[in-house]
Amino acid sequence: MIIKSQADVTPAVLEAYSKIDDPRLREIVAALVKHLHAFAREVHLTEEEFHKGAAIVARLGQMTNATHNEVVLMCGSLGFSALVCLLNNGNNGQTETTANLLGPFWRLNSPRTENGGSIVRSPTPGPVLFVTATVKDTQGRPVAGAEVDVWHSSPEGFYEQQDPNQADMNLRGKFTTDAEGRFSFRSVKPAGYPIPIEGPVGDLLRHAGRHNYRPAHLHFLIFKEGFKTHISQIYTPDDERLETDVQFGVTRALIGDFVRHDGPAPVPDVSGEWYSLDQTFVMEPGLARLPKAPIE
Repeated sequence: MIIKSQADVTPAVLEAYSKIDDPRLREIVAALVKHLHAFAREVHLTEEEFHKGAAIVARLGQMTNATHNEVVLMCGSLGFSALVCLLNNGNNGQTETTANLLGPFWRLNSPRTENGGSIVRSPTPGPVLFVTATVKDTQGRPVAGAEVDVWHSSPEGFYEQQDPNQADMNLRGKFTTDAEGRFSFRSVKPAGYPIPIEGPVGDLLRHAGRHNYRPAHLHFLIFKEGFKTHISQIYTPDDERLETDVQFGVTRALIGDFVRHDGPAPVPDVSGEWYSLDQTFVMEPGLARLPKAPIE
């Protein structure tokens, strides 16, 4: 098709890609073309702005490596990651869900830990946290025999890969739910932490006057055949950045009931301030599949 004016460009591109063999890929490419062209028309994108935008996209790729993914970081900072998660969980976005983002710090082979055991594997000062959680299906029945990975940052805001003072696999553990769908563990209360701002994500945040912090949270990955792998983050309600999460990950369903205590603890070696959390997760039927660890 010979282009006569700007109005001809979109139909020409759509026609050129209309014979893509894979129906789903064909649908996605067509929608991408329509929305991308509509965006350029809506803002009347200038040539200079186009070249600046292309340079930003190139830099996102250049800054992505085995230990950092600037593309995913940008998707999170634009709320795109959170949107995709919510569209694909909770009955495809129809109901509340405890599903959330994987984040960059999950590791595949966390140490197997008995229910009630501690995931503190090296001295980690901070308020002690006791967690009891229940995994259910969409009918409210307990999910027994599910494998549950748990990981989180230290009270100083560092995951163990980032902190030479923490032992390997500190604040990580793999549990198995019992006949009632329960698992439990001891840890320390996590802290929030900043995301990297050396690249295009940082530039965007500075232009917007936004901070670069994630509120404090615990990570969970729950796996059992017959169920869609359930990835979640449970946030502490006392974090001052709960409503301004740089990655837009906080939903009402993910704000945990972290209860502060000053009295006797479940074990004799704990005194003073400590916390407890009782949490329920709901798994949906689907494909049990483990993600690829973002950082090895």
